[in-house]
Amino acid sequence: MTEKLFGTDGMRGIANTYPLNVDFCLKLAQILGRHFCPHKKRVAIARDTRISGDMLLSALSAGFTSAGVDVLDLGIIPTPLCTTLTPRLNVDMSIMITASHNPYQDNGLKLINKDGDKFADADTTKVEELMHTAYEPQYNPQKIGKVEHLDCGFDDYFEAVTALADADSLHGMKIALDSANGSFSHILPPVFKFLGADIISLADSPDGYNINQDCGSQHTENLSRVVTENNCRLGIAVDGDGDRIIICDETGKRLNGDQIIAFLAKYMKEHNLLKGNSVVSTMYSNMGLGKYIRSLGLEHYASAVGERYVIEKMREVGSNLGGEESGHMVLSDYSRTGDALLAAIVVCLGIAESNKKVSEIFPVFKPFPTEAHNLRFESKETINKILDNPEVKNCIDAVQQRLQNHGSLIIRKSGTEPVIRLKIEDESAEVAATEAKIMLDCINKCA
Repeated sequence: MTEKLFGTDGMRGIANTYPLNVDFCLKLAQILGRHFCPHKKRVAIARDTRISGDMLLSALSAGFTSAGVDVLDLGIIPTPLCTTLTPRLNVDMSIMITASHNPYQDNGLKLINKDGDKFADADTTKVEELMHTAYEPQYNPQKIGKVEHLDCGFDDYFEAVTALADADSLHGMKIALDSANGSFSHILPPVFKFLGADIISLADSPDGYNINQDCGSQHTENLSRVVTENNCRLGIAVDGDGDRIIICDETGKRLNGDQIIAFLAKYMKEHNLLKGNSVVSTMYSNMGLGKYIRSLGLEHYASAVGERYVIEKMREVGSNLGGEESGHMVLSDYSRTGDALLAAIVVCLGIAESNKKVSEIFPVFKPFPTEAHNLRFESKETINKILDNPEVKNCIDAVQQRLQNHGSLIIRKSGTEPVIRLKIEDESAEVAATEAKIMLDCINKCA
């Protein structure tokens, strides 16, 4: 069986260890250059602010150029800018070097096709198969690629930003911005200044080691404190590669991603910006979101977990709005992937227009009571054994049957660690708690 290297959003691991090491990246680039760069013989590579980004960039560049493929180095930019630029760059594919919201020790690779979309499952499966076959690189002294550097950043966002809002659209709005010491550090503050906001900028001085360290979308404690101490209208945090947004209100309360999707849906519907009369989130979103979306007269569609699947479902149903509870917000009229900056602008425009405090707007809908548990085990093999156990399967079927029409059960393996994720929702908190206990007892018994 081929080793699974790529998850729903690329590959991640500890930098300078397999598979995020120089040898692997060199071989990967040579294989990608031979099998996935048939036309332009040209790729683009971007990275976030991690110290290991230069090392992996160098290894990938060496692999591509040794395979006769030119490399366009986009520098340090957010993932959404990389995906948006890719179709314009006359390349066969792009790679984003990032581990998103993970600490600096980690890194990862997101493979992007020439159209700016993440590689489909069939493509990553082919890459994995090729990586595990005997491989002899074919070096041709007459075909050596070159590396070209392209400055990207603030100016490249202007087209999308000005399509959303005019200069000074947020005049007088006091906002705390947390750039996660990541790839938005040199973009987020000047964009909001251009829009006229009175900003307090946090975590905007990356040093290679402080990305996501006690800051960003996963660590909003300091952002909440700054918001309350400085009487800000709201706080906005992004993650290290800029595809995830988290918002806190003027009291410092962190808002759930499903609530942001709901707010965007209402705002876009009221301004005739919503296409397909529909909104997409994942099956992991709270059931209250779907109920609220339908109350607006819209269709709600649930995709598999993962931003890539959200985007696929959006295209299938003709929607231009989708997102995940984790904070990925996709506004496909302006960006090909989750884009924290563009989502933040739309949210701020809606808040400014409301003349209300953020705490008076949120929560937009009442969520169903939820029981969520992450169950860690020794290995993925242990998890497979548990989930294949007939007693566990029967328990899952029984719980799902009892929750039918008024609740839901989601149980799945993590794609990156030996964890079973269990989530049970119901209109009744008592029912959700009871069914969760039944499911937990069964899993622990069979472990």
